[in-house]
Amino acid sequence: MSSAEQSLQSASAVPDTPVRKNVTVKASVEHAFEVFTAGFDRWWPRSHHIGQVPMKRTVMEGHVGGRCYSEQTDGSECDWGEITAWEPPRRFVMAWKITAQWQYEPDLAKSSEVEVTFTALGNGLTRVDLEHRHFSRIGAGWETMRGMVDSEGGWNGLLQAFAAEAEKTN
Repeated sequence: MSSAEQSLQSASAVPDTPVRKNVTVKASVEHAFEVFTAGFDRWWPRSHHIGQVPMKRTVMEGHVGGRCYSEQTDGSECDWGEITAWEPPRRFVMAWKITAQWQYEPDLAKSSEVEVTFTALGNGLTRVDLEHRHFSRIGAGWETMRGMVDSEGGWNGLLQAFAAEAEKTN
């Protein structure tokens, strides 16, 4: 077997398993949902965008079919997602319409998916579970993207930023 064939075989052996993360916040389910969605711009880092120029703000439109996009400092907009399920304050699902090259992909069938659920734990606590799945839909390079969103600079750090904002504004 050639080294190219071995590389292909080992790449195809990487399972397309979901990235699952969670965080518990000192906030009601309603407040946690609001901060994660309508308040998305308050905690999402300005460095995390796929626009061509610096990001001014990011928006998540709260309804099925709603756009997830950023407004850039030059006035342009850059789509990066679409809401596919909207059940406040319990859960939402969005298509992550970003390629492995960190470019916008308009085809929903070529998008990975992020589901976020909010569960009341009592005593003013909410557990937020995030599952990012279907990476192989994006095609070549999906393994790299999966690794990046599974890293400390990916969903781990993002959920910590969300939790800090949710608790600060509670």
